[in-house]
Amino acid sequence: MFTGIIKETGMISSIVEAGSSLQLWVRSPLSTKLKIDQSVSHDGICLTVDDLSEDAHRLTVVKETIDRTNIKHRVPGDLLNLETSATPTTLLDGHIVQGHVDDTAKVISIENLDGSWYFWFSLPASGQLLVVNKGSIAINGVSLTIAKLMADQFSVAIIPYTFENTGFNRLKVNEKVNLEYDVIGKYVARMIGERKLIAGM
Repeated sequence: MFTGIIKETGMISSIVEAGSSLQLWVRSPLSTKLKIDQSVSHDGICLTVDDLSEDAHRLTVVKETIDRTNIKHRVPGDLLNLETSATPTTLLDGHIVQGHVDDTAKVISIENLDGSWYFWFSLPASGQLLVVNKGSIAINGVSLTIAKLMADQFSVAIIPYTFENTGFNRLKVNEKVNLEYDVIGKYVARMIGERKLIAGM
């Protein structure tokens, strides 16, 4: 489990195909603090460290994750948001983030407000009942609050600290991002769906 509070970033140094999987080496100041078999969020994707070097760590990304996330669009030199897993003493400054990407979305527009930024994203049909205005959402692993919500798109407001210390300062229009909807909302939606199904029997 994660909280969506990004404290480090890492740069992809290499990507190698390994059968249907991808092996990524990521260079980061965080790498020296990691251990093999540790779970780390990379742009909101929970991945396991399977090798270490002096200043980098390696990940193996399986086909299911490649198909579901934006990792297939990544190239060496790209920056990833990194977060180690939460512990019982971790402050929940963001919200509960599992590291299980639900959808990808496209950056529609970026508005510089001279001190903050509005980012607008497309909202996939599968997520339209899982988000609420002023609710939580994880975008590339960053815990954010939905500022404005429309039928098929939404926006978030980014403060300077988040812009400067995450990959948001590199996002471009039409780029794909990873979305994880609030897990509580997903459970509620599932429970309501099950009740309707039972009632209709």
